[in-house]
Amino acid sequence: MNLSMIAALAYGILAIVGGIIGYIQAKSKVSLLSGSISGLLLILAAYFQFQGQTWGSILAVLITAVLVVVFGFRLAKTRKFMPAGLMTILGILALAVMVNQFVALRTFS
Repeated sequence: MNLSMIAALAYGILAIVGGIIGYIQAKSKVSLLSGSISGLLLILAAYFQFQGQTWGSILAVLITAVLVVVFGFRLAKTRKFMPAGLMTILGILALAVMVNQFVALRTFS
């Protein structure tokens, strides 16, 4: 298991948990739905990376990049660190790990 898989899995679980918390605290069905879908897609991407499928890495990078943009805009709009700021920072870190791993694997292939 490489760092990219761990990053995708961790960020996916965090997205699901965040969606559940958003639903519990604010009764936001949008948070629950978007957190669940994006989180499950990231977990699925990690699974396909584990199976050796290159497109799993690409899927994880794309989903994480979209989430970083969405949370970045939300942070700029609300100016509240929680949850948008935290998810933006963690998303950028996860994205950096994923892209670094993807480039490293491409370089040595």
